[in-house]
Amino acid sequence: MIDNASLLIGIAFSGAALVLALVIGWLNSRAETYLIHGATGIGLIVLAMVALGLRGDSYTLLTQLIPFPVMLAGLAYVYSGSRLFNYKPVRPALWIGSAAIILTFIPLALGLTGVGTLMLNLNAGVILALCGLECWRGRADVRLAMVANAIIYGLVAASFLACAIMLLVEGQWILDGPPDNLAEDINSIMSLVGLTGIGAITLTLHHARAARRHRMEANTDALTGVLNRRALFQAFSDNTPTTGLAVIMFDLDCFKQINDHLGHAHGDMVLVRFADVLRSELRHSDIIARIGGEEFCAILPGGDRDMAGHAAERVRRAFDDLALPGGSETETATVSAGLAAAGEGETFSSVLSRADTALYGAKEAGRNRVHIAPFRLVA
Repeated sequence: MIDNASLLIGIAFSGAALVLALVIGWLNSRAETYLIHGATGIGLIVLAMVALGLRGDSYTLLTQLIPFPVMLAGLAYVYSGSRLFNYKPVRPALWIGSAAIILTFIPLALGLTGVGTLMLNLNAGVILALCGLECWRGRADVRLAMVANAIIYGLVAASFLACAIMLLVEGQWILDGPPDNLAEDINSIMSLVGLTGIGAITLTLHHARAARRHRMEANTDALTGVLNRRALFQAFSDNTPTTGLAVIMFDLDCFKQINDHLGHAHGDMVLVRFADVLRSELRHSDIIARIGGEEFCAILPGGDRDMAGHAAERVRRAFDDLALPGGSETETATVSAGLAAAGEGETFSSVLSRADTALYGAKEAGRNRVHIAPFRLVA
């Protein structure tokens, strides 16, 4: 069997490699602060492990007072990183880490080395269990990887708690050497395996989140936050079934005059406000896209002509009620809409074309109104 000190050094080398990988990941994506928190935490754990591995059989106050708090501080940073991954504040991790350090430091300072070691293991187990809980709560993100991380955190936490239980059962309140029992051996192995596994899965999660963000950015209109033209036509092609689907085309009235008279910044604001109206007046299941300039499209699954007509009219009225300045001091920004409900076996491009024709009919009839395309004639 490999001795405990060698295992600790192994953990340190494995952790150092993970720190480097996490820092590189953070340098390529500075917004992902959970990476630098994780790297800081693992870095502190590595320093503590090196100190514990190099102490040999020495178990003086100095060999405990420094590495133990450093290790707990590292675990607190790992916990804060797991909270940041779930977009949660880090303050609870700060308080828990500080309490753990104090509860471990006090018995060590009083010479109760066994109690201090027990508190180290107990606090480490609790913090790691909390990390596992965060992974479990965030399992909707990347389910398999997050569940795997939660399990690994749980197993490593259990190994630390087992070390605390062994010290408690044996009543070793003062130690003159490092604890030597089966729980300590299992804990060293679990720490090595767990640190490597958690680090590797965290990097996998980072790459998965980055890929998803890039896909979202490629499919989202940067100004309004709705889908862009590319995303709409990727989701709906002529091979997409259209039965029970309605399409509404929206076009902001006299938008060029808004830009010319009030400036492009005001025009952008009008577009953003209209996108907000679409989100508030349509259902969560409806699909909204900006397909160019001041033109928007809404896809209503399970929508017939009457339902789509009511939805389009709600949007028109809600936007008109905002009373946003239009092309002149006496005008307000308005919107025209045209809609079509899919006929049996009709292609998506055909439904879209009929909705677009209805939209031009609304424009020609005086704007700020909704036109409904007639039923498609079946050949």
